[in-house]
Amino acid sequence: MTHPKHISHRHTPHQRSPHQRSPHPHLVIVGYGMAAHRLIETLRRMPGAPQRITVIGEEPQAAYNRIMLSPWLAGEIDTAGLTLAHAEHSDGPLLIRRCGQTVVAIHRQQQWLECDNGEIIHYDHLVLATGSRPAMPEVPGIDLKGVYGFRDLADAEALATDADQGGQAVVVGGGLLGLEAAEALRKRGMQVTVLQRSPRLMNRQLDDTAAGMLAEELMGRGIRLHTGAQIAEIIGDEHGKACGVLLQGQQTPLPAQVVVITTGITANVEPGHSAGLACDRALLVNDQLLTSDPHISALGECCQFEQHTYGLVEPIWHQVEVLALRLCGTPGNPYHEASCATRLKISGISLFAFGPTEARPEHEVLTYRDSEQAEYRRLLLTNDRLVGAVLYGDTRMGPWLFELAQQRLSLVSVRHSLLLGQADTEALMAEQSATDNSPDHQKLSREAA
Repeated sequence: MTHPKHISHRHTPHQRSPHQRSPHPHLVIVGYGMAAHRLIETLRRMPGAPQRITVIGEEPQAAYNRIMLSPWLAGEIDTAGLTLAHAEHSDGPLLIRRCGQTVVAIHRQQQWLECDNGEIIHYDHLVLATGSRPAMPEVPGIDLKGVYGFRDLADAEALATDADQGGQAVVVGGGLLGLEAAEALRKRGMQVTVLQRSPRLMNRQLDDTAAGMLAEELMGRGIRLHTGAQIAEIIGDEHGKACGVLLQGQQTPLPAQVVVITTGITANVEPGHSAGLACDRALLVNDQLLTSDPHISALGECCQFEQHTYGLVEPIWHQVEVLALRLCGTPGNPYHEASCATRLKISGISLFAFGPTEARPEHEVLTYRDSEQAEYRRLLLTNDRLVGAVLYGDTRMGPWLFELAQQRLSLVSVRHSLLLGQADTEALMAEQSATDNSPDHQKLSREAA
């Protein structure tokens, strides 16, 4: 090992009262994305937080809002719109940021890690929040210039530069991220084609009707769609730049100077895997977000709980709550899986969905459609409880429906009003509750029992 340029020693942090003493005086976080930022901001508000937090990120800038990269690429917000708030707490942990650095080795026995600049940093507890990278298909031409993932600000900036030259773009993947990228490139002035392997767009969130309405809207904006399509090769010109995409079973390539791959993600498990941490598709954690090393936790897209890996923020925010409490010495409820709702971030398109995509025999299906207003609602109930919904057009009642599903309330007396809206349904629910609590009804219930 080369001689380190600098050694970051443990030192006495600023004083705290004894009842607030942290079990982990120096917390080191590897990865400076949204998950790390959320954890830091949560800890800064809590008693018993680490006295010192060092966060190390490969990107040159501090954490930013990756969720808003599509609106940024579309020109709907400026770079300031990506900024994440940093609360100031004078009595909170000392925060040390190491941006533009990469961790090359973790030495678990000595509890220190080595950065690419030779710096050695000791830790009392280590959190790996290294995120993920685009899963790039193994097809010829994947390494050509003009072929991009779409995960970080550098990707978005490169895409914006290319898109401003005009021409054709092919987006591989018709899920949330792919459609948002496609619309952003269209608004930048490119002619855009979306390739989707399944027969419909957003097949993991939408049923056939909603997916068809979405496809109709996107095609009306000028985006070309190819469903049931698989990429065979990316074709390059004499300068090593992408110039086309060939589909399986086709002989004529689609012209494309820009190719965006949005077909999934791969967890960034290094350097945790190199340090010998248990790993499957991602770093394995228990219900307290601990890895196989009791001094190391993992958080966000780089971790795997049971058979689940992560790409949405809602479960990661839940992970942050669990991890923050444990790091402050007051463990709360263990982490558990919970359903999440999906929203599409395309200007002028409102979409909200949660629960099963396909109706099964045990589901009661309630539907409403207004073709003139381009509105559609489909609810799935099991044993009079709401388990899933797809809303297209008017999605204002989506969060309320999701809450009803989370509460697992019996909706036997109001299920047909669910499609009408929140106000009508809640009025019926209040009326039913008043009836159930009336003396006469309670007397009849006791007599029946």
